[in-house]
Amino acid sequence: MAAKGGLEGITAGDTAICSVEQGALIYRGYEIADLAAHATFEEVAFLLLIGHQPSGDELDQFRAELVAERPIPQQVTDYLRSAGPMLKSGTAVPMDVLRTAVSLLGNLDPQSQDISADANLAKSKRLTAKMPTIIGQMQNVIDGRDLVEPATGGDATLGHAANLLYLMTGQKPSAARTRVMDVSLILYAEHDYNASTFTSRVIAATMSDMHGAVTGAIAALKGSLHGGANEAAMKMLKEVMVYEAEHHEVQGWMDTAFAEKRKLMGFGHRVYKNGDHRAGILHKLGREVAEEVGPEMVRLFDIGEQVQTIMSEQKGIFPNVDYPCGMTYFSMGIPVPQYTSIFVASRITGWCAHVMEQHANNRLIRPIANYIGPNDLTWNG
Repeated sequence: MAAKGGLEGITAGDTAICSVEQGALIYRGYEIADLAAHATFEEVAFLLLIGHQPSGDELDQFRAELVAERPIPQQVTDYLRSAGPMLKSGTAVPMDVLRTAVSLLGNLDPQSQDISADANLAKSKRLTAKMPTIIGQMQNVIDGRDLVEPATGGDATLGHAANLLYLMTGQKPSAARTRVMDVSLILYAEHDYNASTFTSRVIAATMSDMHGAVTGAIAALKGSLHGGANEAAMKMLKEVMVYEAEHHEVQGWMDTAFAEKRKLMGFGHRVYKNGDHRAGILHKLGREVAEEVGPEMVRLFDIGEQVQTIMSEQKGIFPNVDYPCGMTYFSMGIPVPQYTSIFVASRITGWCAHVMEQHANNRLIRPIANYIGPNDLTWNG
């Protein structure tokens, strides 16, 4: 029987971590809107990695562990500095540097070869804690600034989301920006067997290590059809903004895009045929930040909403979470090339949870291929 392209509709395994449904996204029994409204990213990270809602004491300990693990080894800092010319020349992008930095962390981790449950959980916490530090210090290298508090990996009094923004900019973020970043990390944390998570499980199923599985997941997330879609969506919107400034309307740009059969990034989803409910949550918060920043960012959201209306009315295609993410991060002044890296700072929790689940009940993932090549050829014929 011929397989559908991209294994669409194929059930590849069981998981207790996440359920992706038409009308709901559920993390270990909790719906995403509930978590976005009432939880912090640290609470969600605990839920995904450890499996239940933390008590007050458990959360305090977990936060303390993350803060303690924020600093990165000197070898990783040296690598980030050495990567500066590659990032500036364009031979590398932030996701490439992040991928290599995680691989280097694996070489330096004393538990790197230990895939026991305890070791995996310890490594998961370390990776979750260090990801914002790598991203933030990388941005400082790109911008030619001094590293932000390298000895501590930021400010121990700041939560995970706020510290990520602080590390990237050297400025303490406002409460509004902290909340938006926190919610975006919650929304991106997990999404069942998406391409990067499935990659991590395939690697883990060979009994490979946590850092190796995460390195592979980062490589998968980089692509524009997966995590890179938020960057691509913002680049597209910049084009629309230029067109709108010249022509005072958006429809003409959309008509050309439709005629050229151009894929509009940030729209459509393999599962959410009727719209991604994460998108509305982030869009609302992102627009509030835009209104705080000023008219130009409000204009971005106005134009983005026009594009969204045209897509839904003329094509019946709705935005996914990457669409408002692009506008929201842009309004917050985050450089577009770092959007997907920030995705990693969130999804690391989901990846690690899946690697641990795979190791706990493992079977090598080895599908079969549907051969469509020639038969009955002879070498000396």
